[in-house]
Amino acid sequence: MNRKPIIAAAVLAAAGLAAWLIIGPRFAPAPTLSGYIEGESLYLAAPVAGAVDRVDVRRGQRVAAGAPLFVIRPDQAAAQAARSAADVAVAQAQAQDVRKGERPAELGVFEAELAAAEATMRAAQAELSRTRRLVEKGVYARARLDDDSATFQAAQAQTRAAQRRLDAARQGARSDQILAADARVAEAKAGLTEASAKLSDLAPRAPAAARVEEVFLQPGEWAAANQPVVALIPDARVFVRFFAPERSAAAYRPGQIVTFTCDGCAKALKARITFISPRPEFTPPVIYSRETRDRLVFMVEAAPENPQGLVPGLPVDVTPLKPASRP
Repeated sequence: MNRKPIIAAAVLAAAGLAAWLIIGPRFAPAPTLSGYIEGESLYLAAPVAGAVDRVDVRRGQRVAAGAPLFVIRPDQAAAQAARSAADVAVAQAQAQDVRKGERPAELGVFEAELAAAEATMRAAQAELSRTRRLVEKGVYARARLDDDSATFQAAQAQTRAAQRRLDAARQGARSDQILAADARVAEAKAGLTEASAKLSDLAPRAPAAARVEEVFLQPGEWAAANQPVVALIPDARVFVRFFAPERSAAAYRPGQIVTFTCDGCAKALKARITFISPRPEFTPPVIYSRETRDRLVFMVEAAPENPQGLVPGLPVDVTPLKPASRP
């Protein structure tokens, strides 16, 4: 049996293996670190309960900063704001009348007071009508209708009293109390500011450019106080999360720039490291040996320079940083 061909083949195989061990690693692709795009949700809600009147966004849509998101039915808040505006008018008219002492201004004060009382009565009447319908449907108890009926009757009494004061003012005299009048103006303006803020809270707007992650409620549905209606993922809350091996974890520090790629994304995207986990994962930190250390990784988070087109959950490949050479 001729063994020369077999020996020659073995020599060639050994030579090829040696060449690959020397030259091959130079042409092997550079290793990458695995990770994914992560996004933190921002939940938008109204501070008071009410029916959803309008939803201006849809799931997956991008919105600009200041874009309207949804509106909670503003009937009660609008009536309160109108009443507060009337209160301001009353207080200002009183302060002006105190300083001028003119009879027409005094009459204007009581006319404004009557307008405020009428606005309160209309708001109470609207609330009574809404409660009556809900009681008929079994949503509210009968006691709620009795309370709103009493509120409406009290508003009617205040309106009649304001009418009588107006009638009496046409024959009466004014009171000279400038400081008290100015204090009432300040108090009324504070009430108007509060009412306007509550009305604005019923129609939240996007605090920053973001992607709409979820719409929880639709028009007509009831939203409890502080119940999220829309969830956003702001661009500022989108980041890259990847894992660095234990042997190269020291090369990563907050503020450093890393390069990453993902399917369908532009090439050589960059992100700035914002956080490095102080603890390793996958292997308990108390079990340290030469074998288990190779499986230790540290979580790293980095803020991308252009997060607009990055979808949370998308896998990414991060180019590893080189550890600093030791002297």
